[in-house]
Amino acid sequence: MYNDFPTPTLTLAGKGDEMNVLESFKLNDRVALITGGNRGLGKAIARALAEAGGRVALTSRDTARAQAAAAEIAADTRQMCQGYACDVTDPQSVKTVVSQVANDFGQIDILVNNAGINIRGAIDTLSLEEFKAVQDANVTGVWLMCRAVGPYFKTQQYGRVINMGSILSLVSMPDRTPYSTSKGAVLQMTRALALEWASFGITVNAILPGPFGTDMNQSLLDDPEKYQAFVSRIPLGRWGELNEIGGLAVFLASNASSFVTGAGILIDGGWAAQ
Repeated sequence: MYNDFPTPTLTLAGKGDEMNVLESFKLNDRVALITGGNRGLGKAIARALAEAGGRVALTSRDTARAQAAAAEIAADTRQMCQGYACDVTDPQSVKTVVSQVANDFGQIDILVNNAGINIRGAIDTLSLEEFKAVQDANVTGVWLMCRAVGPYFKTQQYGRVINMGSILSLVSMPDRTPYSTSKGAVLQMTRALALEWASFGITVNAILPGPFGTDMNQSLLDDPEKYQAFVSRIPLGRWGELNEIGGLAVFLASNASSFVTGAGILIDGGWAAQ
């Protein structure tokens, strides 16, 4: 009975081409560079992009960890995946890794800026150095990576940038001045760069996760009272699972999102809807 219905298609504006909807999510022949891709949400995104057919380069400050994560994903997905060392706060390190990936893979099509840190505490207990460290990793690192990859995207007149913001890009809570400041900046950077690069066929979007079970949140996961305090604010009644980030990342990395740019998309179990 269902065979009587036509296969849904997606028409890409300005292209005159029709594409099967499911085909538009595939990343065949695309190369993704993911910072902080050796664990947590970054690793989950790396795996999802590889499962969608993409070739993946992932980075960590630790070469061994990056290579181990890449080897695991390559074995599981049978897609090319390589690990690299990169400190996103160091301009030379950023320039070097982008050049290495472009040489090894022949191109870069997708950039996922996932590397970041979080230092919690009341403002009068934090040092200026701690505040600056969060901004360097979470904001300057994103800016440096975008600047380094930009010439490749402009040359090919195509690119997908996915910046990892946070629910704290939009709302906040006590003891989070460094992190909230940085993630608010990431969302505004996303919007500005989306406008700057739109004429080059480059889209720039941000994923805004709520609570997920990552290493960054381990201290909260280990504290039953704090864990339940978070759960009580999530309408779906639970934290996010790492695998749940993958579908959104594939959408933003693929042709399926060709008319989406400058967006910050929440994946938070309904927290910010309240």
